[in-house]
Order: sequence, then structure tokens, then C-alpha cells
Amino acid sequence: MLSKQSTYPKERRMFAKDLATLHDEYALRGRIDDTAPVTSSSEIVIDAPAQRVWEVLADLRGWQTWAPGFRVRALDAVEPGREFRWAQDGTPLRSRFAIVQPGRELSWTGSALGLYRAVDRMVLTAEGGRTRVTLQESFDGPLARLVFGERKLRAAHETRLTALKSHVENR
Repeated sequence: MLSKQSTYPKERRMFAKDLATLHDEYALRGRIDDTAPVTSSSEIVIDAPAQRVWEVLADLRGWQTWAPGFRVRALDAVEPGREFRWAQDGTPLRSRFAIVQPGRELSWTGSALGLYRAVDRMVLTAEGGRTRVTLQESFDGPLARLVFGERKLRAAHETRLTALKSHVENR
């Protein structure tokens, strides 16, 4: 059995888990790190089929038109293992796709400012012509709860999901 080597460099032991571990042991296995200091899960039902929701989610460059504060800085392709750079509300982030499963899931791991690490998952569930989108994230780093606590993270997720719903339903 071949072992897939992570492209993330080994990091100082400042965190419970390094980015490579989060990518390989969590994101690639379709889960967030439930032991991280900050976790959030929010969902919304969109009145559109999963394929239409997927088309919007998989077009990260298009997020700039509907996701508040989101800006792509570098993106080649939305494929497992591919890195991309983006910013949220001006904060630069470096991420790598883990799961890209059309109509079902878009997940990645990422880091911000070299200090914070996250696993992000967006899971689509078809519900009779409608789609439930579940957005999950685990977040770790120095003073993570003070910097970006669960309430703030949940509010950001709910804002993004509401914007996604509006964008998809009004296309």
C-alpha cells in the first residue's frame, strides 16, 4: 500500500496537531478535529438541487460575488491535494483541498498567519429537490477561543450559508 506524503512542511509543536496530521487524518477522512479548542457546525436548506449548489461551491473564484469578505489570491484547480490562497476579511490564508466530491462534499485544511490551523467541510445532502448544506470547521492556535471563538465562528458560518442560499436561489 502506498503512503501519500504530505506537502505541508513539518511544523513546530505549538499545536495539538500539525497541519499535515489535520489534513491526512481528519480532512481526508471526512471529519473535523472535534478536540480542537474551537469547533462549529451550521446548516441550511437551499431550495435547489445538490448539483446546482455544487456548481456554486466548486467555483471558488465566483465566491467573491456572494460570500462576504472572501477573496481568492491564487487558485489553479479545485482538486484534491491542490493548494490555494485566499483571504477572509483581509486575513491571508493558505489552504489545500482534501475532498472534492461533486454534489456531495468540498473540504480543505488551511492555515492563517502561520499560527492558526483549520479543517473546513461543506457537506451537501439532497432532500427531495432541495439541498441541506452543512458547514463544519475546527480551529486551533494560540488563544484560539479568544481570537475566534465558537460564537464568532458560528456567526461567520451562518452569514456565509445565508449568502450561499440567497445566491443559489436567485440565480
